[in-house]
Amino acid sequence: MRFPENAEMQLVLMHMHHQTANIIFFYITVSDSKTIHKEVSSMKQIDVVTMGETMVLFTGNESLPIPYVHQFKKQIGGAESNVAIGLARLGYKSGWMSKLGDDPFGTYIHHFIRGEGVDTTQVQLIDYAPTGIFFKESLSPEDVRVHYYRYQSAASTLTKEDVKEEYIKQARVLHLTGITPALSSTCKEAVFQAISYAQKHSVPIIFDPNIRYKLWNNLDDAKKTLLEMATHSDIILAGEDEGEFLTGEKDVHSMAKALKTADSQHIIVKQGKSGAYILSNEEMFVEGFPVDQVVDPVGAGDGFAVGVISAYLDGQTIPYGVKRGNAIGSLVVKVNGDIEGLPTKRSLEQYLSNQSNPGQDVKR
Repeated sequence: MRFPENAEMQLVLMHMHHQTANIIFFYITVSDSKTIHKEVSSMKQIDVVTMGETMVLFTGNESLPIPYVHQFKKQIGGAESNVAIGLARLGYKSGWMSKLGDDPFGTYIHHFIRGEGVDTTQVQLIDYAPTGIFFKESLSPEDVRVHYYRYQSAASTLTKEDVKEEYIKQARVLHLTGITPALSSTCKEAVFQAISYAQKHSVPIIFDPNIRYKLWNNLDDAKKTLLEMATHSDIILAGEDEGEFLTGEKDVHSMAKALKTADSQHIIVKQGKSGAYILSNEEMFVEGFPVDQVVDPVGAGDGFAVGVISAYLDGQTIPYGVKRGNAIGSLVVKVNGDIEGLPTKRSLEQYLSNQSNPGQDVKR
């Protein structure tokens, strides 16, 4: 940070802790003090904070049932860290809160996510619970099955005490999914603690229900929890099947209307390759991007979230964010893996400029 020549600093204290630097100015006499305050604030700001579990993903090298697969590729997968990585690749500052086992898998995940430019200062490595793992069984692009081994994993031990108010406070957006509260009762408490801090400090909440039916012991509890999260959210990104589960409605307009509990909310219902429906001040539909061949459909929803959130951070309209989300989702499904297809800013711009998307982008 550069100070004006007429600045007089009376006392400066710098404290370095892990990857963060906290700079406190007790007193500055300067004619351009507003500029300095703005620069100090921007140094501490994080564009998006998210929280949840990331696991090691093992994908078979052949499209066969797992009993007949003998070699697996090691990758990482976790909805929230997928979004954090996607945003970091686009040039935004993202932070991820979680717990990992103090084991080789935890080390691998931690190093990988940190290497992608995501802030991991709120990630704890613990020795009393292991890192979760899961296997992806891909029989065909249309038939992908996931097998979790995450019961009593390190991330499931997250508590509300692990959620730091100062960290949430400095975020421009809080991104949450419906996966984290399903992991344990303490994870559920942690999620609502984060929501409380975000609301206290006027941090917008973008919520993806991302329902994992295998994780919920009681689907009535799942519906109640996710609907409560939705009422606190500014933008909701629901799949069509999720909207039906949460509201009981079968058409997108009715389910979006049921999810919209405040005039200021933006409800987005994803409709797969065809595009997405939006209910905001008005309703509209944004067409998807054509994909010649789907290699791996897992992770498309996280790519969509990256597009919507990044556009929101840029001050763009919701329809433009949905268009960007559709574009990133279409890129993700073209390659194997949750995060491998997430684009950089440059590659996304090239993709958007090269695409000829037939018809109107927005239909009202």
